[in-house]
Amino acid sequence: MEEINKELKSVKRCHIVAVPFPGRGLINPMLNFCKHLAHKLEDNVKITFVVTEEWFGILESAPMPPQIHLRSIPNVTPSEFVRTLKLDFESFLEIVVAEFEAPFKHVLNTVEPVNIIIADIYLTWAYSIGNQRNIPVVTFWTTSSFVFNVLCHADLLTKNGHSLANLSDCCDEVIDYIPGVSPTRLADMPLIPRGNDPKFNPEMVAFTMLGKIQSLLIPTFYEIEPQVTDTLKTIFPFPIYTIGPSIPNTSITIEQHHHIRGKKIGSCSAKYVNNNQHSYLEWLDSQPISSVLYIAFGTTVSIPGEQMEEILAGLSKSGVRYLLVSRGGDLTSGAYDDAGGDNDEICISSRRLVVPWCDQLRVLCHSSVGGFWTHCGWNSTMESIYAGVPMLTFPISFDQIPNRKLIVDELKIGMKITKEFGAKALVDKNEVEKIVKKFMNINEGAEEDVNNEAREMRKRSTELKEVCRRALAKGGSSDTNLESFVKDILKIPGN
Repeated sequence: MEEINKELKSVKRCHIVAVPFPGRGLINPMLNFCKHLAHKLEDNVKITFVVTEEWFGILESAPMPPQIHLRSIPNVTPSEFVRTLKLDFESFLEIVVAEFEAPFKHVLNTVEPVNIIIADIYLTWAYSIGNQRNIPVVTFWTTSSFVFNVLCHADLLTKNGHSLANLSDCCDEVIDYIPGVSPTRLADMPLIPRGNDPKFNPEMVAFTMLGKIQSLLIPTFYEIEPQVTDTLKTIFPFPIYTIGPSIPNTSITIEQHHHIRGKKIGSCSAKYVNNNQHSYLEWLDSQPISSVLYIAFGTTVSIPGEQMEEILAGLSKSGVRYLLVSRGGDLTSGAYDDAGGDNDEICISSRRLVVPWCDQLRVLCHSSVGGFWTHCGWNSTMESIYAGVPMLTFPISFDQIPNRKLIVDELKIGMKITKEFGAKALVDKNEVEKIVKKFMNINEGAEEDVNNEAREMRKRSTELKEVCRRALAKGGSSDTNLESFVKDILKIPGN
């Protein structure tokens, strides 16, 4: 850091324009990274963060470092809150690529001179804009090194007659020809419904344009993906920085996330309270340590009604305490008698709680939470690792499938709900009851090896939490990579 401070004194202020893909799961990690970057560069940086008017309205009241300035462009795309019901990701991507470029150019024309563009990898027009204006473009990738590497080698998949579509049809076929990737079942590869051919899939086009970028940022940390990260660094001529997990504030501790205990609010009858009061934290305060199963399936995943009924019935049979995030549409009428209420309310009872939203990292870091039933999105995976909470994995699509493999088979900090995934993976209430009880280690009278499995999983989660914290701490792998990135951008002409 001392070396960086010396360099900062010799440069003028660096102006970075950051443009994320317009979706919560892709905006949040880039914004978090920009906050960390602002902290490192202090007064020597200005970051213009470009979002749609819809997202500007969502973010404008959020705490923001003074170096970060939000800039809005018109809502040229469907709202995220309705598009997930009407458009698949590839169709939405086509709209973003077609409609975002012109308003983004307008932003560049109306701000002070730009030294660097940080763009989500799928915003491929950013590369050509940067080249035309002689502005270096840094690419931000929002999931794992493993998935990035697989998609970079889509040509090998095509050459060998394999597609990333319909992976569940491939059963246990194993491939071993992707550099840096150990032999892996096709069924554990990222699922892309339109397959891996760029001619038919706009999602794959970005990986044919990597020669135009200045560097690559990945919100993972080196210690969980060393082999594939090292391989990427030997393949590509540009620097690759693993700077994750990209969470809101790397200085937080578990204790800082805890509410004061002793605020008992529950009775056996359910009641509704305004979600703005953070009553879910008070409910967690009233629960025993490590007793609560936190359940959330991300911002874009919708669980079919039939499956949700089985999940709720199985949870009820298990007797496990749980906090469930439901956006409203996930719960079918009659599926859960305590889950009435509209989207502005939460339902509280002594052993279960349903909310439309919560501060996920704060919940995961609460001492009452002993497990996380997750769709295995990368942000959720990283937050769970940071909090030291084991995961019950229930992937639906794309990177969630290989993320499950990482969690369960490699890191050994989770269990599978089922071998299959997605719509074909209907799990009945009896299976839910059995796996939830095993996962939360409440199998009274169970065989010793069953309980040992749950205990070992929790032990590894705690150990990996410490590895993650060290990566983010001063001198850790992610902190060192962030400082290296800062040094490199300070060397760019004009800075």
